[in-house]
Amino acid sequence: MSRKPIIAGNWKMNKTVKEAHEFVEAVKDKVPSADLVDSVVAAPFLALDRLVADAKGSDLKISAENVHFENSGAFTGEVSPVMLEDLGVQYAIIGHSERRAMFAETDETVNKKVLASFAHHLIPIVCVGETLDEREGGKWQSVVKNQVTKAFAGVPSDQAADVVVAYEPIWAIGTGKSASSDDANEVCAYIRKTVADLYDETVAAKVRIQYGGSVKPATIGDLLAQSDIDGALVGGASLQPESFLALLDAVKG
Repeated sequence: MSRKPIIAGNWKMNKTVKEAHEFVEAVKDKVPSADLVDSVVAAPFLALDRLVADAKGSDLKISAENVHFENSGAFTGEVSPVMLEDLGVQYAIIGHSERRAMFAETDETVNKKVLASFAHHLIPIVCVGETLDEREGGKWQSVVKNQVTKAFAGVPSDQAADVVVAYEPIWAIGTGKSASSDDANEVCAYIRKTVADLYDETVAAKVRIQYGGSVKPATIGDLLAQSDIDGALVGGASLQPESFLALLDAVKG
């Protein structure tokens, strides 16, 4: 079946609110139609309120870079799905490798965040991926399968079809290295098979799977030409309007 591509820029800890506003003003009227591709920017929490307002009426969608799994409570410094829903945020990145490595994110908290996101009308972008040691040791299948299986635990099939999975080989994030398009597609196809095993082929055929890891306008075309890669989660190349729009143009082209 044909799946609509999704390109999401993950800004990480970059841009002031003013800089984020200027970026969205520069791209919002230039992104392709939402009939062709879902164009998403994931911004720091401080900018989300402004960006949702800026992007209103356009085909640009706004994502959070993280979300807590509780609705409220004594969780200093955290942001709840209730708060994001109230702002009108549409997506939330969950389980990014940086969150796993530096902020104690686990497969269990990833699952809790997925369930909480759906409860508050947020589409989760779930990140999975192996380290260089795990890839070279031939363990990537078991690592990725475990991450996907735990992330989808308790998610009903109708919601599962809406999950976006971002395959990010950890060794390719911010390093300038990138998996070959064939290698990336092999893992994305394996992720789809894992979803099919958890649900069925119909659900698996609907799930969109992104590749993330040093994606650039020059490389995205080869990735999107693959059978099981439905888009990209992009870091550095999403920080400049021209580069972000070039990524989207590759989808149109």
